[in-house]
Amino acid sequence: MSTDTTGTVTDTDTAAAAPATDAAPAVTETVQLANGLSCDVPAGSPLAKLLHSQRTWIGPDAKARLKILRAAKSVAIVGASPNPARSSYFVGTYLRQSSDYRVYFVNPNADTILGQKAYPDLPSLPEVPDIVVVFRRGSDIPSVIDDVLAIRAPTVWVQLGIWNQDAAEYGESKGLTVVMDRCIKIEHARFNGGLHLLGFDTGQITARKTIR
Repeated sequence: MSTDTTGTVTDTDTAAAAPATDAAPAVTETVQLANGLSCDVPAGSPLAKLLHSQRTWIGPDAKARLKILRAAKSVAIVGASPNPARSSYFVGTYLRQSSDYRVYFVNPNADTILGQKAYPDLPSLPEVPDIVVVFRRGSDIPSVIDDVLAIRAPTVWVQLGIWNQDAAEYGESKGLTVVMDRCIKIEHARFNGGLHLLGFDTGQITARKTIR
């Protein structure tokens, strides 16, 4: 802004002197808290990173998990192994012996598991399973979620010790029921009253079938 010889004020520099009012707003993201509430925090902030590093996703409670197990008629185990030392082998043995589920094994590198045909992928199964049990690394879970969505299976059950919160939230946003970091053998046996103190590899395969 300047004054000429007549005292008239001109606005030649007004735009340059005025503070900017159209700055882009800060980018925020919504994060879910452990108490079920959510809040918006600046994306990329230390708080956002801290919340992402914590387990804030919960998943179905015990009553809902029991309902899932009672309603299911078929189960597919992705990442099933023919190695008796693997957890997936033990879980597959348990489900075949101690449940009424039709059990399918998915492993592209195996022809048979527990004397039963193994399938290379989920689309190769003879039916859409009610529950897809997953024995894969946490980083593989997003691709498995996509495969489950593609065949329109209603529930994905990620085994004990495996966690990918972003994949769980993504699956739920697409209408999937997601159970994560829980052993289906332990849950089934617990609801059956057949869970021993050690809970997993106790050497006890069978359990009462009161759940069915």
